Amino acid sequence: MKTKKDNLKGMKKDELKKKLVVLEENVRVIRFKAEGSKSKNVKESATLRKEIARILTEINNKKK
Repeated sequence: MKTKKDNLKGMKKDELKKKLVVLEENVRVIRFKAEGSKSKNVKESATLRKEIARILTEINNKKK
């Protein structure tokens, strides 16, 4: 976990926004994929949402 946070702090704001778009798209795909069938990794969407929250927090910290 520590390496993820360190990597996010080292990234620029533009890089964070690009990563955020990719993660949000992954969450959307998982949500609609789960409608029709069972997902093998049930925690995948939760971990993606947590990663999105970390990125948004880092973006907000860079604004200050």
